Amino acid sequence: MDEIQKFLAYNGKINITCISTTKLVENARKIHDLSPVVTAALGRCLTMGALMGSNLKGEEDVVTLQIKGNGPIGTITVTSDSKLRTRGYVTNPNVDIPLRKDGKLNVGEAVGKDGFLYVIRDIGLKEPYVGMSKLVTGEIAEDFTNYYFISEQKNTAVALGVLINKNGVKSAGGFIVSAMPDATEDELFILENRMREAKPISQMLDENMSLLEIAKDITGDINIKVLEKKEKPVYECNCSKEKMEKALISIGKEELKKILQEDKKAEIVCNFCNKKYEFSKEELENML
Repeated sequence: MDEIQKFLAYNGKINITCISTTKLVENARKIHDLSPVVTAALGRCLTMGALMGSNLKGEEDVVTLQIKGNGPIGTITVTSDSKLRTRGYVTNPNVDIPLRKDGKLNVGEAVGKDGFLYVIRDIGLKEPYVGMSKLVTGEIAEDFTNYYFISEQKNTAVALGVLINKNGVKSAGGFIVSAMPDATEDELFILENRMREAKPISQMLDENMSLLEIAKDITGDINIKVLEKKEKPVYECNCSKEKMEKALISIGKEELKKILQEDKKAEIVCNFCNKKYEFSKEELENML
């Protein structure tokens, strides 16, 4: 079952958030009919979205992640809220490219190294906060580690993984590790070595390790402190006919008139869940 858990290690000097998102990513794969490499790419972003959503405070707060690389996938878009309701889509869901030399899915090639990563936090202020950084590998986890360092000046490490077999998503998850200012060089050295030697997060989840066991393994701290659990991550879209109506109205009178004259009706498909919304001639006239 998908879950998220926060921990403190080294007497509160290291923050760790671990998450399992297997069901969430599998739901996304089915909804969008994703190829394996796109499942891995979008799955990593969905996992990251839920991880960042867990730090939102307000009921209406939302974080949006966008990766715009020069690879064949195109743009990846993910949103998540404080209740970890997460959704996403990609420009080209059926991209299929050769595996890497080590036999793994080539996410970096599919996403592309030349491009930008954007983090948009809408937390009830007049304008949303927008942070950005250049892509460094296209593998997504490394790109978010770089984002934290460049855009937020945080000493943070990110790991994301999606394991896929012929039946779909076998395991998916990730973790974020952040050091507090009082963390010593020795503690950081131990932590870096532990993370470097750790198995991929998707493999640990596939071996049925609990999030607590994973947190202990990547930090080397057997006395790790468990913090309160939050909402469980879930793939959930908040689209509605009312929202789609507003989207139609926003295109302006002239465009609506053109649709009425040429088609006599309108159909809008939600990018996040592929649900279709139909508007009759009478509904379009009412919008005008």
